[in-house]
Amino acid sequence: MNLHWIDWVIVFGMLTFVVGVAISTKKHTQSVADFLAANRCAGRYLLCIAEGMSGLGAISVVAFFERFYAAGFTAAWWDMLLWPVGLVVALSGWVSYRYRETRAMTLAQFFEIRYSKRFRVYAGIVAWVSGVINMGIFPAVGARFFIYFCGLPETVPGLGISTFATLMVLLLAVSILFVFLGGQIAVMITDFIQGMFTNVAFLIILIVIFWMFDWSEMIATLKTAPENASRIHPFNASAVKGFNFWFFLIQAVATVYGWRAWQGSQGYFCSAKSAHEAKMAGILGAWRLMVQMLVLMLLPIGAWVMMHHPDKAYLADQVRHTLSTIGNEQIQEQMTVPVALVKMLPMGVAGMLCAVMLAAFISTHDTYLHSWGSIFVQDVILPFRKKPFTPKQHFWLLRASVVLVAVIIFFFSLLFRQNDFIMMFFALSGTIYLGGAGSVIIGGLYWKRGTTMGAWLALSVGVVLGLGGLFLNQGWRGTVYPWLVNRVPWLHDALKTVVEGISNNVPGIHWKIGPEGFPFDGQWIYAFAIVMAVGIYVTTSLLGSYVFKKPDFDMDRLLHRGRYARKGEHADNVEIPSGWRAVLPSKEFTFWDKIIYHANLIWTLLWILVFLTGTVYGLFFKTTDDGWAKFWRVYVIITVSVGAGTTIWYFFGGIHDIKDLYSRLRTLKRDYRDVGMVVHGHDLSEEPEAGAIPLVVDVPTAPPPDESPGAPV
Repeated sequence: MNLHWIDWVIVFGMLTFVVGVAISTKKHTQSVADFLAANRCAGRYLLCIAEGMSGLGAISVVAFFERFYAAGFTAAWWDMLLWPVGLVVALSGWVSYRYRETRAMTLAQFFEIRYSKRFRVYAGIVAWVSGVINMGIFPAVGARFFIYFCGLPETVPGLGISTFATLMVLLLAVSILFVFLGGQIAVMITDFIQGMFTNVAFLIILIVIFWMFDWSEMIATLKTAPENASRIHPFNASAVKGFNFWFFLIQAVATVYGWRAWQGSQGYFCSAKSAHEAKMAGILGAWRLMVQMLVLMLLPIGAWVMMHHPDKAYLADQVRHTLSTIGNEQIQEQMTVPVALVKMLPMGVAGMLCAVMLAAFISTHDTYLHSWGSIFVQDVILPFRKKPFTPKQHFWLLRASVVLVAVIIFFFSLLFRQNDFIMMFFALSGTIYLGGAGSVIIGGLYWKRGTTMGAWLALSVGVVLGLGGLFLNQGWRGTVYPWLVNRVPWLHDALKTVVEGISNNVPGIHWKIGPEGFPFDGQWIYAFAIVMAVGIYVTTSLLGSYVFKKPDFDMDRLLHRGRYARKGEHADNVEIPSGWRAVLPSKEFTFWDKIIYHANLIWTLLWILVFLTGTVYGLFFKTTDDGWAKFWRVYVIITVSVGAGTTIWYFFGGIHDIKDLYSRLRTLKRDYRDVGMVVHGHDLSEEPEAGAIPLVVDVPTAPPPDESPGAPV
């Protein structure tokens, strides 16, 4: 065991408190809309912190460890490519605002309203398959972290069964429990608690890092990195594999293209109490991850320093010995930082990091299990129903679907052999759905001429490239490459000439046709899918509109505007801005909303100016490692200062939102037709009351005591 008993007290103390909070949410879940979307009662701070934590899974932490261990501070510089993109996305409410206006509880429900029922089912299946494959390695990576960080034995003492498998079962069971107890309400509240704990813990860890490492000593060690693989100087890092300029450029494009397309946390997309509240949560998100990202950068950098500092050679040897017991080279790379950290961090701090990782594991797994389980029921099963399930049937079907997803990812984690960076696997498995979904979503929300055929073809592009990429990535060494060399050498030679010709003439691209692995990583396959899907969607839709005279879609009905407006969705007599005006504050903004808006704008523009100035200067003038080291020191100080202030601010805002959520749920008059079913091109809950009676004959007007998830069954 690597941890002291004090460390274990911290870990189990955090877990016990969060389980207690989850149990307390059970009584508030009384309808399907409660389970799926917290009945659309969540405020901005609750959404901001909880959704952020749901995306910071244990696997994401390990993925960031991989990235920053490989690239150091340089990755943070190219990350700034995303800042102007994030600014426009947040301030405009890009996709999230209009999606919330549709009142859909899953994206595929929106697809049925906008395109067709058949496309909803197809999109639901594609999203579910892509999501489950993507999530398939979550339990494995998380369990390995705890095994190697905590120093757990290979088998459970006294039982002789695999610790790896046992740990995955226990961690998944806790995540399932949270979903069962209160659906989206329990997931969201516990994610908020875990998110605030994580931010506070990260601030403490930052203090410890600066206490342990002298800045000049850290920089001196980082300077020993190989040529063109600098951990400090972003313009001397072209040899860094995977995480260089091209990775972040593709990510910037993909952020706009695929915003809100990925449905791992889709319960948050529809939980806001209004479209404006969803937009404000996005604006607040600019400061949400500052402390987290700084720690996720400095911890692996500290591990790299420890592994390469002459005075720490004895610790580095211990780490290498532990890693040598792992047969898979890619897993060795994944576990390098966790194993180094447990040798590096003092008692108590190690337990705090372990507790953070446990919170990260639970928060992502309960959110993703809730999402993918819900999507299978809502978008694959429900569209075939002519009338809704009873609440009791619907709840238990959702729960069964959650368990099904957990079982699948458990066995996937046991059997799948990972041979690439986690983030590359994310990009590749996500391409199955995301490759075409961005076109379908953006076209559906913003373009009245987008057609159903265009949606079918665009989504299919991602399916073909994503599944093809997975096959080639897994089978390249043993099957595909030998077949190319032995059976079709002319094709091998042609590919080698073209692919390596591009690679040799474009800096930062490392494409090689050889036995080592498939030349294109997941990020590049995702980029290819985006270009092809956009082209197919636009071309097909224009042909449908101008050649085949397809009628324009009624966007007002989709977005509940004009004569379709619903009371309480927007402030009274407010004209919804569109086009470039959507980036500006609307009449829905209060005085304090405008303060937050302009503070976010100024903060982000300043960093964009820093990035542009530094990039132009770095391209045309010689800069030194020492100059960049001074910059990174200032960057760290500013980030810690602002991050500490926002942590306190968001905590009190989130507590207020939780009280407001509970108050709304106590007094809310629930609509038991609000289950995600579409009739006559719109949601069932929007059907006139009299007309809805034949469709919902099995749905009671009030919830019977034994049919709510909070009651015993």
